[in-house]
Amino acid sequence: MELNTENLVSKDILLQAFHHMMLAKATADIYEENRNITKYVHSTSRGHEAVQLATAYQLKKEDWVSPYYRDEAMLLGMGFTPYQLMLQLLAKAEDPFSGGRSYYSHPSSLDENFPKIIHQSSATGMQAIPTTGVAQGLKYIQEFNLKQFDENPVVVCSLGDNSVTEGEVSEAFQFAALHQLPIIYLVQDNEWGISVTKEEARTSDVYDFAAGFVGLERMKFNGTDFVESFTHMKRAFDFVREEQKPLLVCASTVLIGHHTSGVRREFYRDEADLAKHNAKDPGIILKNYLLYEGFDETQLEEITKETRKIVEKDFEKAIAAEEPDVNSVEDFVFVPTPILEETGTRVPTDTKEKIVMVDAAIHAIQEIMYKHPEALLYGQDVGERIGGVFRETVTLGKKFGNKRVFNTAIQEAYIIGSTVGMSAVGLKPIVEVQFADYIYPGINQLITEISKSSYLSCGKFPVSNIIRVPTGAYGGGGPYHSGSVESILANIKGIKIAYPSNAADFKGLLKAAYYDPNPVIMLEHKGLYWSKVPGTEDAKTIEPAEDYILPFGKANTILEANKTEIDAGRSMVIITYGMGVYWSKAAAKNHQGKVEIIDLRTLIPLDESFVFESVKKHGKCLVLTEEPLQNSFAEAFASRISKECFRFLDAPVETLGSVNLPAVPINLILEKEMLPNAEKVSVKISEILAY
Repeated sequence: MELNTENLVSKDILLQAFHHMMLAKATADIYEENRNITKYVHSTSRGHEAVQLATAYQLKKEDWVSPYYRDEAMLLGMGFTPYQLMLQLLAKAEDPFSGGRSYYSHPSSLDENFPKIIHQSSATGMQAIPTTGVAQGLKYIQEFNLKQFDENPVVVCSLGDNSVTEGEVSEAFQFAALHQLPIIYLVQDNEWGISVTKEEARTSDVYDFAAGFVGLERMKFNGTDFVESFTHMKRAFDFVREEQKPLLVCASTVLIGHHTSGVRREFYRDEADLAKHNAKDPGIILKNYLLYEGFDETQLEEITKETRKIVEKDFEKAIAAEEPDVNSVEDFVFVPTPILEETGTRVPTDTKEKIVMVDAAIHAIQEIMYKHPEALLYGQDVGERIGGVFRETVTLGKKFGNKRVFNTAIQEAYIIGSTVGMSAVGLKPIVEVQFADYIYPGINQLITEISKSSYLSCGKFPVSNIIRVPTGAYGGGGPYHSGSVESILANIKGIKIAYPSNAADFKGLLKAAYYDPNPVIMLEHKGLYWSKVPGTEDAKTIEPAEDYILPFGKANTILEANKTEIDAGRSMVIITYGMGVYWSKAAAKNHQGKVEIIDLRTLIPLDESFVFESVKKHGKCLVLTEEPLQNSFAEAFASRISKECFRFLDAPVETLGSVNLPAVPINLILEKEMLPNAEKVSVKISEILAY
């Protein structure tokens, strides 16, 4: 996109920009002069101020922006005060963004008078997908007329130049270009990636790199010149606001300050490089322009002095601010869910027909989507043509159309990470990863963005989503379509995990997940979808009514032991989930009256108290999983059971799982040898009861 800079900028805006530049310079100077106080790692905007302020001045309160960690000048230009920023710099209790939990210039804001800012992380480039999700959500809202805007909102994603080499940035570019989303990717190119030069890192700048993304308009200019930056950014915003199409901006900048306070410029830059960058200081360029245009030098010097006073005063005030209360350290991991009790009709009396698990999910989502226009479903192959590789979304595309149920490219990171932005604008995305084995490309977004968003934004941005993950092994699925991933997921704090074993639980938990404002992963065993695996007929149930909701964190007793056997000390309990329920039920037939079976139903939250009471009652326990056993969720839980129930145990808490292999072999004989089964469980029961 070729633009010129003929339009002059008003005198008021020029003076405002000079004021903000001097404010940014003063903050950087104050921080450098007080290194013993500004002990937490931080970056400043020195060298980037011109394009950041030019961007800030275009933003309206209905817009969304994701500043990156060097964008303090942008935040100042938006209207945040040095004091507010310093509260985060010093990790104080009243830090308006994260309550002392995150780094400097990592904002999050829902202030109605400011552009909105989702949680910002430090992982370079990772904001591209969540922010593109915001643009995706805004387009959906406008297409379905879910909210009225005075003007078309614009989304801005700010990035450093070297972050663009991240693959997830390309996923964002691809999706925005394909779906023509209203987003500006502002790339500030200072030619450094910590100590990595542009020559070491990339073959071209982002302007040339982005040429291959057909449908993504481009713009390139000098980001150290405020007049040029303002003129171009105004036209960029006008284009996106009017056309509702994506645009990439490549703005050349300089790095005058340190990469961060912890990686100082003298560690890796020579005097010639520093001199080259200092010669393009945006503050000096703007001052010279103002003098050329006839502004009074005394006035500019007064602005410089006044901004220094403002910063000094705010810094002293921030130093004196209260530290966070230690009792707040666990706040906001999750926000409260309204679903606390089991409600509705689980077993309607007007039907005796049972349904398979996959149909329970389809019906639950269908009922949700009819009732809630903010709900939408997307992922690989979930659209109308086949409705999922397991037919788990069949009929939904035809019923709701391709704007509410649609296919995506093979982009697990985008599928998962986009839910951050979709949730932020008030939508409820239900997305699918085709097989558990393919969730790994999305783990970065799951850990870096989704799991931390509520905690680091003090509850402003919990990610309300449902991520469906077909999991588990059966029938020769092989090493890339049979994996179990619950232990990896359970180690990610800040997400909830359900693992239903039957149709009624599946439908009730999916409804609970929808009304839960926190991120939820539904682990869905492929072998239970259609009850095709011998012995899993009981996964079919009578379908619960539409109003049925099953809360998370409520385990269920599947089989009770005989009281006589319990009283005689001849009983035990199996703690399991998913396919383990059916192995346990089959094995228990060989030990009549001696075995209680508990189905956990959800792994996070985990109904520990229910389990502990049962273990104390029996004194013997087996924790059963399909995963390879070593270092698994099952082993960790068994350890906690041992500690909590130690005085009541008559035998060690045992565990059983798959053989410790890196993959499930495709050969059916080898697969059987790897996995638990009813026979292996029965042998283990005998061993435990023999104590």
